[in-house]
Amino acid sequence: MFIHLTLVPYIGHAGELKTKPTQHSVNELRRIGIAPDMLMCRSESPLSGEIRKKIALFASLPVEAIVSACDVDNIYKVPLTFCQQGVDDFVLEHFGLEAPAADLDRWKEPIERLARATRAVKIALVGKYIQLEDAYLSVSEALRHAAALQDSRVEIDWIDSETLLDPATARERLAGADGILIPGGFGGRGWEGKICAARVAREDEVPYLGICLGMHVAVSEFARNVVGLEGANSTEMDPETPNPVIDLLPEQKEVADLGGTMRLGADPIKLHEGTRAREIYGEAVIYERHRHRYEVNNLLRKKMEGAGLGVCGTSPDERLVEAIELPEHPFFVASQFHPEFKSRPERPAPLFKDFVAAALRRAGAGAEEEVRVQDARPTANQP
Repeated sequence: MFIHLTLVPYIGHAGELKTKPTQHSVNELRRIGIAPDMLMCRSESPLSGEIRKKIALFASLPVEAIVSACDVDNIYKVPLTFCQQGVDDFVLEHFGLEAPAADLDRWKEPIERLARATRAVKIALVGKYIQLEDAYLSVSEALRHAAALQDSRVEIDWIDSETLLDPATARERLAGADGILIPGGFGGRGWEGKICAARVAREDEVPYLGICLGMHVAVSEFARNVVGLEGANSTEMDPETPNPVIDLLPEQKEVADLGGTMRLGADPIKLHEGTRAREIYGEAVIYERHRHRYEVNNLLRKKMEGAGLGVCGTSPDERLVEAIELPEHPFFVASQFHPEFKSRPERPAPLFKDFVAAALRRAGAGAEEEVRVQDARPTANQP
């Protein structure tokens, strides 16, 4: 099946949609021997029945094959607009397949709840790629998934970690944030600013979620300012640090090709009983995706645990630290894995769901309705 995406421009001064570009593009395709089975017509507003019939006539296609792919105010409405136009039925008929009618109730729920949301939560996202917000798209969307099913909206405050020069500057810049999130990344630019942000979250009891590099930040900050390990750092940032709390595994250090040290894909994670992470997921073993090469250094792990750092998730053999938390903090959790990769609008990532709930509590909103736990907890068989 060949689907041709085409643009139907709106000419403002004429007050009408122009179908000529679509007609010409279809004719050009046919000239080179390609006959589209369906046209996806991008436009600012929905195509009228008359416009669809006109395009169908010149394209020699049935009206059902002309789809209005118009702008929507919420990207998750796109499947609903296509379903309303019978795109799924057309595709099934084209391939001679049968399937039950689509049940989109669960898909509609977060859209409807977001539309009527009256609460807002402010999350400070501290990173070094904020000039290109799409670099953190998975994270920002996971936040929105988590907020929508708690009848709230997320307001993301994009903070360049390089501007957080010291704890005082960070505290001033982060004032008013209901939660602080440090996402994944590579390299040392803005590292010390992230350390300052994690310190503010810990000392001021602001809900904190660290993802991958964000966990390395949290561990390094805790080691420096709580454990008292002078110069504690990740060897990714400082190969000569006297206290390498984050380091390559011993067997990785002789690997010349850095790609060979990268831990990728879904791995099993053992969540320890009595921890916040275990309560959040409700399961003893989960599977989450990874994309990193540095690990918590086991030679210094016991010293940090003795000072109050909670190791709440490990590899099944307990050799690798997968998640940490501060038990006495309102919400301070960081993971080696990337929960945002598995978040869905109707099934938000559990860590994001509880992080946003904690931020709502700090904002004074409170989660009036408990999100359905079974919708949020992934199992080993879920993608």
